[in-house]
Amino acid sequence: MKQPKINLQSLNEMQLHAQDAAALLKALANENRLMIMCTLIAGELSVGELNEKVPLSQSALSQHLAGLRDAGLVSTRKEAQTVYYSICGNEASKIIAVLQSIYCPR
Repeated sequence: MKQPKINLQSLNEMQLHAQDAAALLKALANENRLMIMCTLIAGELSVGELNEKVPLSQSALSQHLAGLRDAGLVSTRKEAQTVYYSICGNEASKIIAVLQSIYCPR
């Protein structure tokens, strides 16, 4: 893959956003949270549906979802007693797409 050229302007731009970028990477730096995000990349899922696809205890899944929610990476929607999760924002989706292209080539 061709490496992008880094110039002073892009370095200055990155400096402005380095804290946000580090927070995003930190939120994704746990394999369970990463797998939750990889699962949600396909679209909105209920907690029960997520729990079927990501083998964690209910309490562990809830803790990881709370962390992702606090980081602003997922949003919730409640319908009756069911809570649905989806990825919010493009930043995390782009990172997940890059990781999938590297580690899950088709």
